[in-house]
Amino acid sequence: MTAPTSPSTPATFDALSFLRADELAPELLHATFTRAFADYLIGPFQIPVAQWPMFLARQGVDLALSRVAMDAAGAPLAFAFVAPRPLPRRWRLATMGATPEARGSGAAPALLDDLIARAAAASQHAVELEVFAQNERARRLYEGRGFRKIHDLLGYVADAGTIAPSVPGIGTGNGESAPRSVDMPQLLSWLEAAEHRIADLPLQVTATVIRHGVDYRGWQTADAQIVFSLPDETVMIHSLIAPQDTDARALIRALVAVYPERRLRVPQLQREDLGGAALRALGAVPQPLHQQLMLRPL
Repeated sequence: MTAPTSPSTPATFDALSFLRADELAPELLHATFTRAFADYLIGPFQIPVAQWPMFLARQGVDLALSRVAMDAAGAPLAFAFVAPRPLPRRWRLATMGATPEARGSGAAPALLDDLIARAAAASQHAVELEVFAQNERARRLYEGRGFRKIHDLLGYVADAGTIAPSVPGIGTGNGESAPRSVDMPQLLSWLEAAEHRIADLPLQVTATVIRHGVDYRGWQTADAQIVFSLPDETVMIHSLIAPQDTDARALIRALVAVYPERRLRVPQLQREDLGGAALRALGAVPQPLHQQLMLRPL
């Protein structure tokens, strides 16, 4: 997640210093983030201060590893939040942004260079990030620092009645196995095991983030799992990891059978090979605005 990094009239700053993000007052860090994302590609972020700690937790952010670029007067200009990923040994650039007056100043590239250097010094194997494919400035910055796309991450929408349900209820069809409901400890254990056997899962679909969900539900087949919630009139899929197409179809069609009047939504975190292809084949519409998972080996 990257805010715009270049303005039409770049500012310049004579001196930059980096401060650990946990050394900056939380209210100031929150205000800097809000200003940086006021004109974000998918709309402004307006996170109340009271919800700021949960936002950071849901992104897996370690503020001690994160850095804020400060000007000579001690004002924050830009930030790079880091989420460590033990499996494999990587640091994830959870979010990076610059305040409007700092765009084009070099603060964001300097933070990125610092992040790569610190990750290498910490014996990490790589740095990863997600970026919207349509955010050309950010993509060019990352590609110029050696990041390469390893997966497209798409979002999907299916209106009620679009996908044929399994019959009856959580049933089977076309060789599909029957999903079973699991509780939060079981679904988190499954996700932790999945990280050992499936490379390059986006952090947001793993146990690190899913454990912070409110009223999340999980269903499993023998080799796949779906995690979802029921906000408003929607079925929101937070994590779908299904290496086999038949498992993905079984989980999706079971959801449609149990919640036939609800719209199905998947955020821009879905790998095609882990359920995205099944969503598309069943009639869900891929959204044009999508992300790329990028990797920079060290």
